Amino acid sequence: MATVFQPCKTEEKNRFYPCEKTRCGHIWTVRYREPGGKQGSQREKSFPLKGEADDFATKVENDKREGVYLDPSRGKVLIKVYAPKWIEGHACAESTRRNYTSFITIWVVPIIGRKTLAGVTAGDVKKLQGEMSAAGLAPSTINARIGIALSGMFNAAVAEKRIRENPCAEVEPLKTAAKAVDPDEIPTTGQVHDIAACIAPHYRLGVYCMSGAGMRPGEMLAYGPSEDRETFARLRHQISVYMTPGETKPSFAPLKHRVKGDYRDVPLADFLAEERAAHVERFPVVVAKGVKVYFSPRGRYVGDMPHPATFNANFSRTLIKLELVDKDGKPAFSPHDLRHYFASTAIADGVPILEVSRWLGHRSIQITADTYGHMTPGATPRLR
Repeated sequence: MATVFQPCKTEEKNRFYPCEKTRCGHIWTVRYREPGGKQGSQREKSFPLKGEADDFATKVENDKREGVYLDPSRGKVLIKVYAPKWIEGHACAESTRRNYTSFITIWVVPIIGRKTLAGVTAGDVKKLQGEMSAAGLAPSTINARIGIALSGMFNAAVAEKRIRENPCAEVEPLKTAAKAVDPDEIPTTGQVHDIAACIAPHYRLGVYCMSGAGMRPGEMLAYGPSEDRETFARLRHQISVYMTPGETKPSFAPLKHRVKGDYRDVPLADFLAEERAAHVERFPVVVAKGVKVYFSPRGRYVGDMPHPATFNANFSRTLIKLELVDKDGKPAFSPHDLRHYFASTAIADGVPILEVSRWLGHRSIQITADTYGHMTPGATPRLR
């Protein structure tokens, strides 16, 4: 059983011993053992008031009986020490690990890194949320980093019995803008063909890979003969070109939200197969970091790594040349809008949204529904 006493009256080594005052105002100490009987470690904790000491002693004994006792010392690990170790042992895709590492390094450690796991409160998490927002980060990005990465770290600490509760659970996510794609901001079929005809010839196939197979720009740049695995007229791709935040050289990584070895199959349109055949006849296959790809920065140098910045610049120049610009003279579309074209075309022609979601590689059909659900054909007359 936990024992409550005043060291000033019982411990000869105490500087106030022997204290003969009844209400001396000196500290009260709780001496107790951790679970395990006589084998449990003996601990002490002091309080200014006897009532507080009595309450703690009662709580310790109740927690021991109910099997929910936590060793206070296990929650004293600093965030800046615990976070990197958690990332190191966390099972996730390499691209996700890089994103989490960047988030921990840039935001978590500078703001709450000196606090202990047990010392972080919901208020601290709200402060982190506020500073990220003040820096201009999108609400969706902040919600993902705090709601998934940071919350995942604290959930791990709860599972390890270092802390009792996850402080992120009490923090409301920020309100985000509507995710739905505006149909007026998606290129038309004619504009897609114009872009493909005007862009640098070695990127023509890339325009059709995104608009005709729903590839993300990074997936398109990583596309090559190794992914020409058609089964029942389906195109399979497994890797993507990824840019680590703060770095200038790209690398290959698994598909977004996927781990190494995962793949995504997309219907292979006849025209896309023809475009690929024409591309291969004109441009050599490039071997970049041991991977065969169809695209390189200049379309001819063996060993050149496909680079997102090079493609994006070429894409922007093409739109300006075609006068596909907004009121400020900036490109009206981004490469990602070609992927929107693929999805919106499929849904507008009656393809089930579940199939479109799989082809796009979304984590859930909810994401697809939020983004493109309003484009479902015939919804209004059916409702009427």
